[in-house]
Amino acid sequence: MKTVKLEALSKEAFAPFGEYYTMSAPEGYPLCGELHRFYPDRLTTATSGLLAFSPILVKKPEVMKVTQIEYHTTTAEIILPLNDDMILHVAPPSAGKPLPEYTRAFLVPKNTLIKMMPCVWHLAPLPANADELCAMIVLPSCTYMNDCTVVDLKEDEQFIIEK
Repeated sequence: MKTVKLEALSKEAFAPFGEYYTMSAPEGYPLCGELHRFYPDRLTTATSGLLAFSPILVKKPEVMKVTQIEYHTTTAEIILPLNDDMILHVAPPSAGKPLPEYTRAFLVPKNTLIKMMPCVWHLAPLPANADELCAMIVLPSCTYMNDCTVVDLKEDEQFIIEK
């Protein structure tokens, strides 16, 4: 079975799939008040309707075997790991054809906001250490009903993520 080696998150490595920002260690010029420092617009996204903020809970599997992947045609997906570092596997947009041979897996530190571009293959983030990951997913409302293509990988396309 194909294996995908877990790699550290970096701007250069993640650039083909999207962008990220560490919310708990902001950088750049803040707008300051007596008690606060506000770091505006570090990541942005566009939507034509309601934006939904949804929790996801993911149990840590014994083996990180990926048998299914998805993408969203018209929207970016934002994920924020809340209680643990997360493992996120991604593959480049490909006009609907899975490309498991181009899959990369990143270790995303807790409190790092990830924005994946539209059409990037992925699935639920996995916990790096905790028994269960709690993360926040940000998508336009009802994306799972109207802009989510889920594909079951053939046996020879499935892969295991290794630390």
